[in-house]
This record gives sequence, structure tokens and C-alpha cells, in this order.
Amino acid sequence: MTGKTDEALGYEQARDELIEVVRRLEAGGTTLEESLALWERGEELAKVCRRWLEGARARLDAALAEEEEEDGEQG
Repeated sequence: MTGKTDEALGYEQARDELIEVVRRLEAGGTTLEESLALWERGEELAKVCRRWLEGARARLDAALAEEEEEDGEQG
């Protein structure tokens, strides 16, 4: 169930919803169908979180590379 809704989720929102999904799965008491739906939702939320973290890593790497270039030009 991906789409614009998932793309619009911020990292914290996706993480919080993922925590709730995991809590519900661990608590049990759901039908097999509900458990599968929760699992699938959790997978999608994990992908959203992963994309955010990868984007943050790329931005950090770019900033560090830029800083190294500036340091190299000054030295």
C-alpha cells in the first residue's frame, strides 16, 4: 500500500507508526489476515524510514566531502 500518503510521511511519523505496528504484532490476538496486513504495512513503513535515512546519509556525505574540498583548497 505505497503511494503519495507514504511519500508524504516524515521520518518520525513513519517510525512512530512502525513502532505501533510492531507493538500490535507482538501483542497478538489478531487474525492471520490482520497480521499479514500489519506485516505488509510495517514493511512499507520500514522502506519509508530507510529512504529518509539514506537521504540523510547522502546529505551528510556531501557536506563532509564539500568541507574536505574546502580544507584542501585552503591548505
